[in-house]
Amino acid sequence: MSRIEQEKQVVTAMIGVYCRKKHKSRTLCPDCEVLNAYARKRLSCCKYGENKSFCSACKTHCYAPQHKDKIKEVMRFSGPWMLLYHPIMAIKHLLTTH
Repeated sequence: MSRIEQEKQVVTAMIGVYCRKKHKSRTLCPDCEVLNAYARKRLSCCKYGENKSFCSACKTHCYAPQHKDKIKEVMRFSGPWMLLYHPIMAIKHLLTTH
């Protein structure tokens, strides 16, 4: 699986955890679905491709301001929960995305 595809899985999982905890929804609510589609689209267009690092460490900011703020909120909230809900994915992400 490519690095971008792994990143798409991670962002989808993080948004899923966020939506489950904050919006009490078993599936993605409409707002979280829009954010997930946007994040996955931006990952598909990432000019760094397989050499991609953490988005927060990237010199190129490819998210629109409203989406950037929301994804930061989602990642801050979901990061610790990922170790509980998706431990293998979280550890692999931390080890391979620097």
